[in-house]
Amino acid sequence: MKKYSKIRIITVILILLLTLGACSGNGGTATTTAPGTTPEYKDTLIIATTAQPPTLDGSLTASQVSLTIAGNIFEQLYTMNKDYEPTPDLAESYAVSDDGLVYTFKLREGVRFHNGKEMTADDVVASMNRWLEVSARGKTLLGGSVFAKEDDYTVTLTVPKVTSDVMTIIATRTFFPVIMPEEVIEAATAEGVQEYIGTGPYKLQEWRQDQYIHLVKYDDYTTIPGESSAYSGLKSAATPNLFFYFVQDHSTRIAGMKTGEYDIIENVPLENYDELNTADGVVLFSKPSGSLNAFFNTQQGVLADVKMRQAVMAALSMDEIMLASYADTAHYTLDPGYMNLNQSQWAVKTGSEFYNQKNVDKAKQLMEEAGYNGETINLLTTPDYQEMYTATLVVQEQLRQAGFTVEVISQDFPSFMSTKGDFGRWNIFITSNGYNIIPPMILAVNSSWAGFDAPEVAAGLTAIREAGSDEEAQQAWADLQQFMYEYGSSTAIGHYNTSMATRDNVDGFVFFDLPIYWNAVVTK
Repeated sequence: MKKYSKIRIITVILILLLTLGACSGNGGTATTTAPGTTPEYKDTLIIATTAQPPTLDGSLTASQVSLTIAGNIFEQLYTMNKDYEPTPDLAESYAVSDDGLVYTFKLREGVRFHNGKEMTADDVVASMNRWLEVSARGKTLLGGSVFAKEDDYTVTLTVPKVTSDVMTIIATRTFFPVIMPEEVIEAATAEGVQEYIGTGPYKLQEWRQDQYIHLVKYDDYTTIPGESSAYSGLKSAATPNLFFYFVQDHSTRIAGMKTGEYDIIENVPLENYDELNTADGVVLFSKPSGSLNAFFNTQQGVLADVKMRQAVMAALSMDEIMLASYADTAHYTLDPGYMNLNQSQWAVKTGSEFYNQKNVDKAKQLMEEAGYNGETINLLTTPDYQEMYTATLVVQEQLRQAGFTVEVISQDFPSFMSTKGDFGRWNIFITSNGYNIIPPMILAVNSSWAGFDAPEVAAGLTAIREAGSDEEAQQAWADLQQFMYEYGSSTAIGHYNTSMATRDNVDGFVFFDLPIYWNAVVTK
């Protein structure tokens, strides 16, 4: 068997390092402690987020607010370090059989869940097999795989075919295949687990609906030795209490940051960026983070006709949508790709002829060819995410000017996430989606996200994952992106930066793909 402590990842993935958070604004995190003195820290970190999570069950959601909070409670077998390398978390090592079909994981011993029970192979097998069953992307990428117990501290993963990305999938935070007690898994329903019990540095103390989630330090947590590196390494739970307040009103979040009511705020509205950049006691963090995408209902309704979807795309002006949503051209980039623009392996431009057309005449011609008769196009959105809501309103106006009948359905974020699964209730929705490491991970190719389910997608993903070279993999992705635009399943609108803000007495906070709080402290 070949033994690995770290998996080799496609070299170009390292280019992602260029996109890590750059601290700006007031020149970095300031210290308020005089030289030669010992700082005193608060016992509570107060974070204002934009929405209430629909769930903390990572197997059932791609919501960033869910994954951010749940990441403090739950852990994975492997996780990503700052170089996007799969790194041990609850497993201490893994090995791969000579035929590449069996992965053997040696588990850390003495790890205890928040209920005091020691984690063993039974818990891992139950958790991972459930993830393979209920996670849409787990099923798509590792379908036919199975975990099995070898002994109390050893499990195996058997995959049906050799691919290059198994450990990347296992370690990726956006898929979040976390380990829970076997009994919690057995009691889970289709709506999710009934208890949130993990092994992480914090445990759930209280979820007060529509107000906040309170996490407390897990005193029996055993961290992995070594320095912290993104999601791996030291997790000190440096501040005993984390409060995540659901503050949907953007002006309230901004005011609370300026007054010090909040220590950290997520998702700084870009129209407030300059205001906070000059505010006393505030530090801004910003980084390229993802793409704003429009998804079309290909399953039923007026947009089930590909010509109608192409008509919608013909009418869209991405310049107007992105400027309205992100306030300044410095905060976004126009590009038809779905992947990180700094990741040359995957930053292809195929399908560009369908992107940012601003062609009302073409839209009307396609509408006529499709036999459009004024049927209502329903745009589903949520005001909890300002950029998504604003983009939806701009799209509504652009489509109306092109001759479509358009209505907006606005809901809170949990309701939005639920409604998008009912294909009879919407025709278009827009979401801001964080970057993923490889194309098979993006939501645009996930059939459960917006119902896009064509055999060409499965074939394209297989070609990417089984490619014999980087060049072959890139071409396979370019071909698949071209098909997606021709089919009209979705369109990238543009690529955005994400900004967060902290008070200048906050230290140890890391703005990675998702914000990391477990080593953060607040000086009194």
